[in-house]
Amino acid sequence: MRRPVKNRNIAGPDLVYKHEKIGKMINYLMLSGKKNTARSVAYDCFDLIKETAKVENPIEIFEKALENASPLMEVRSRRVGGANYQVPREVRPERRLALGMKWIIEAARGKKGKPMAEKLAEEIIAASKNEGEAVRKRENTHKMADANKAFAHFAW
Repeated sequence: MRRPVKNRNIAGPDLVYKHEKIGKMINYLMLSGKKNTARSVAYDCFDLIKETAKVENPIEIFEKALENASPLMEVRSRRVGGANYQVPREVRPERRLALGMKWIIEAARGKKGKPMAEKLAEEIIAASKNEGEAVRKRENTHKMADANKAFAHFAW
């Protein structure tokens, strides 16, 4: 029997844009509890997106980037009869959002030589155009799920 779903804390909206997804992204950006540093990086990033993409509302680009970087399918390991199978599964909406944000931030952290706000802005703009490291990661995840379609009947 499945265990009951826990009530999870919901990240509050951010201070400037009053947007919950941005508040969640700030929490993912945060290292060692330094939330003010994470906030300044995020807001500098959105200012850079505003300048570079020449748009009034950088949230639209952020939303598009999240949509493009978030996976629809993933593989989960499942042990059946002494063998481990990579079983393709659909991703829950909360996890989809979390993975998309993590992959965008991870891709930005992987770049070298620029301030984090610039790297993050570049990655968000790239993801909104359906390119960049985070989108490539999503494509690889989808390919792996597609390749293991034969084991879909092991889904639990």
